[in-house]
Amino acid sequence: MSKKEIDEISGVETTGHEWDGIKELNTPMPRWWLWTFYGTIVWAVIYCILYPAIPLINGATPGILGYSSRAELAQNVAAADEAKQEFVSQINDMEVGAVLDNSDLTRFAVAGGESAYKVYCSQCHGAGAEGAVGFPNLNDDEWIWGGTIDEIYATISHGVRYEADDDTRVGEMPAFGEFWERDQIRATAHYVASLSGDEHDEAYLEEGKTLFEENCTACHGEDAGGIAELGAPSLNDAIWLYGGGVEAISAQINNPQHGAMPAWQERLGDATVKQLAVYVHSLGGGQ
Repeated sequence: MSKKEIDEISGVETTGHEWDGIKELNTPMPRWWLWTFYGTIVWAVIYCILYPAIPLINGATPGILGYSSRAELAQNVAAADEAKQEFVSQINDMEVGAVLDNSDLTRFAVAGGESAYKVYCSQCHGAGAEGAVGFPNLNDDEWIWGGTIDEIYATISHGVRYEADDDTRVGEMPAFGEFWERDQIRATAHYVASLSGDEHDEAYLEEGKTLFEENCTACHGEDAGGIAELGAPSLNDAIWLYGGGVEAISAQINNPQHGAMPAWQERLGDATVKQLAVYVHSLGGGQ
């Protein structure tokens, strides 16, 4: 029997292996580590027997318990849907304004409306409802078609300039470039810019004011505060849908842009539209 070699520095037995003068110490793994490792092997075998585990060509071994994470998810979703159905039914059967009179329903509607908003509305109005050029900000107090809960509900339900819905919001501004001179457009733009304190040329104000009073007050109001029934926005608060400044205002007067919004009533159902209305109304700008 060969004598075991002991390393002179460490005092530990070597394995007898040597590479380029380097010898390997014989340091076995701790017992607790080995038993833990063996335990994981046993656990893996038991798991493969009980649960789906081993990949096959068209699936995996089902396991003797027949467990399915997808089936469990479906059960959880069904349970959640059943739990909220009572609230949905109540919202569906009442006027949208009545939802705000019930604190429990309001909380539920805000949560449900926020989820629906992220799926259907955030692409245009932004994840935070801050809006973008051509898409109104839903957080402020400026409402083109009115900011009461009933008006918001009507706008979401029937859309804006959505031809497929007979009750859609309709309001269009004429293209003044078809019958005004360029100087008239510029004068009016300078006057409109002055209403909100934007940079403007005082030399245009007198003519611009006259043109505005004769042609624009019927829709935008004598104080330029807008008329929600006509979808005519306020022009005196520096909140611009298509950009502020004389150039942007001139472009809109000359050949106005008219955005469109789809009607969501038929697509989402009345209960979801009401929840959306409550959520938008809760953002801070609802009247």
